[in-house]
Amino acid sequence: MNHSSVLIISDDTEFARTIAARWQSELHVPEITLATSDVWRPASASDYDLVIIGPVRNAKLASILAAVSTSPGTAAAYVADEAKDIPALQAEYPHLLIVPRQDGWAGTLILVSIEALRRVEAVSRAQRAEHLALASERHATLGRYMLDMRPSVNNALTSVLGNADLLLLEPGQASGESREQIQTIHTMALRLNEIMQRFSSLVSEMRAGEKESQAETEGAVRGLVSRR
Repeated sequence: MNHSSVLIISDDTEFARTIAARWQSELHVPEITLATSDVWRPASASDYDLVIIGPVRNAKLASILAAVSTSPGTAAAYVADEAKDIPALQAEYPHLLIVPRQDGWAGTLILVSIEALRRVEAVSRAQRAEHLALASERHATLGRYMLDMRPSVNNALTSVLGNADLLLLEPGQASGESREQIQTIHTMALRLNEIMQRFSSLVSEMRAGEKESQAETEGAVRGLVSRR
């Protein structure tokens, strides 16, 4: 839960101080921000990993709960003063974590909040892994395409270089300005050829590394089997 951020919304200053002070006794303390219902803005919910709602003015509660419920990447916990209100709140806001304000409520809230932050972190890690996997897949597709196109590109470069060489070897076939342009084409084709050669070398190195890694793995497996 490194670098977790928590927003506490309450018009009861003692409530906010109690939660902030209680969290200081935990091993991992998130970055805590305090706000009243007048200062808080719905758009800010997505800026935090967890939003804790305490006592607020009645006219503000519904809008706050609705706003935090529409932030999929943010967990939300509400401390309910009236236990009788909990079933209706759970039905209306199924993803809201509700803690009744009774004996030991602060400790219960901290435990619930820690678990919520763990889930948010796990989801975030999973999303990052998915994005990396998609990026790797795109890169792999591009790499396969370049491998497939390598012979065609090499043939095209060979043709360009050959024709440019022929034109440069016959000074009378082109004016001075045209020769400069042909020389530029020749130079750029050589540069592209160097790039393709480096790419071919990289592919060979990668394949050799894969074979070596596979051989080491197979050797380790055979060693484990032989010890049995």
